[in-house]
Amino acid sequence: MRVEKAPVPFNDLARMDTDLRYEITEAAARVIASGWYVMGPEHKAFEQELASFIGVESAALVANGTDALVLALLALGTTSDDLVLTCANAGGYTTTACRLVGAIPVYADVDPSTHLLTAETVRAGIESAYATYGRKPSVIVVTHLYGASANITQITEWAHAQGISVVEDCAQAFGGFSGKNRLGSIADISTTSFYPTKNLGAIGDAGAIFTNRTELDTRVRSLRQYGWSTKYRTTVQGGMNSRCDELQAAILRIKLRRLDGWNARRREIHALYERALSSSTTARLLNSVEGEFVGHLAVLVVDDRESAIKIFNDHGIKTDIHYPICDHQQPTAPEGSYSLPASEYAAEHIISIPLFAELEEHETDRVAEALRAI
Repeated sequence: MRVEKAPVPFNDLARMDTDLRYEITEAAARVIASGWYVMGPEHKAFEQELASFIGVESAALVANGTDALVLALLALGTTSDDLVLTCANAGGYTTTACRLVGAIPVYADVDPSTHLLTAETVRAGIESAYATYGRKPSVIVVTHLYGASANITQITEWAHAQGISVVEDCAQAFGGFSGKNRLGSIADISTTSFYPTKNLGAIGDAGAIFTNRTELDTRVRSLRQYGWSTKYRTTVQGGMNSRCDELQAAILRIKLRRLDGWNARRREIHALYERALSSSTTARLLNSVEGEFVGHLAVLVVDDRESAIKIFNDHGIKTDIHYPICDHQQPTAPEGSYSLPASEYAAEHIISIPLFAELEEHETDRVAEALRAI
């Protein structure tokens, strides 16, 4: 009698070692007993620990990653009809944030080998925006995608020479480095999400904003709570309610201490996948552990996506696609004509395969077997 193997999940947030589960349960009980549920001692402690971890002067917690992008743009003074340059292949989160502040998103293509913005693609995007709108963007949002880091130092130096501010979105590469510096410490202001599937994930929603500039931190802290300077006194326009609760802060404090270890495990799994695919001529892994990669997603670039997905299905392996539609091709896309061949190719030829720290050896071996079949 044949015994069917359980599917290899794309992710499984219920997997948690006993010690971690105990610590989280204990932290939740402590928060509940405290009677302080929003912006209390856990919140303050986690902000300090985050700032130390990233290597910045300040970290401000907010409700989620999209709010973090909105507040970062507002802190930089982004207003209605300002242009914000970004990539079109990262899920649309920056586009959403732009619309929420009334700005106009414009797009640069990505490098075809990395699917990341570079100084060269940014320059081309700026030229395209100027040709269309007669002005240059006021802000560039650089996304570190899939766990890989864009050359944020080079982009920021070039942008500053043009008088353009830079936002660094670290949500998919949190804990990573660019040279000796942690991602999140290089641009004018940086953001992250603690959505549960991120490398550092909450049990719910949360986000954070990082900066070394006091005036930006002050604006963010006011804007995240109605634009208040003191309670009930509104002095900054555009304020909102975007606060991280005590429970999420307490849980994330525990998880932060394990992040580097989890990222190392993700890199270990990705290295196994790289070895399994080393002789393929029809598929490649987008990233490599030889670079500054923390393994948020293992992304496969294939000639024939349907055939590759069928192989994974036949091996009982769950997959996903990050991301199947470019921002400029969405039904709600802003007006404008874009030529973004690398971004469009990526949308049609990528597959995300299982990559999370709790994967078991027999599961990663099955993924490797499927990769060899491709």
